[in-house]
Amino acid sequence: MYPVRIRTTRLDLLPLRTEHATEMAAVLSDPALHTFIGGAPLSPAALRTRYERLAAGSPDPAVRWLNWVLRLRADAHLAGTVQATVTGSEAEIAWVVGKPWQGRGLASEAARGLVSWLEEQAVPTVVAHIHPDHRASAAVATAAGLTPTDQWQDGEIRWRRATLP
Repeated sequence: MYPVRIRTTRLDLLPLRTEHATEMAAVLSDPALHTFIGGAPLSPAALRTRYERLAAGSPDPAVRWLNWVLRLRADAHLAGTVQATVTGSEAEIAWVVGKPWQGRGLASEAARGLVSWLEEQAVPTVVAHIHPDHRASAAVATAAGLTPTDQWQDGEIRWRRATLP
């Protein structure tokens, strides 16, 4: 399983390439994006190094790292990322949208597109881990069909969706 272009109503989810690093460094430059996940914005060079590692794939052959950038078709700008780490029959997903593009439903649209694609790949379970105070991410997870469970991991609630019966 490898990432392919996914088209939604307003977005193209493009497989991550190292060439995206410079534009994405600007998209992800707001320190507020790290409030719930920790860390700090990366420089273009550091992000390029990270993207090279992600593009090379997981060192564990049983794990697939699938990463996309979000391109808003209306203006051809990159606006964020989605990712899925697939292990066995489960995909753990995550998303981030740059501050200037937030509040437009883009993260929800991208997450729905990703979950739909994972369904097509016969991945039966999709999960996300969301900080209990991160209402925006909870709304994205809900829009993608995930529901909160009573399980916690590293201070975050595990959300889950069974995509196949």
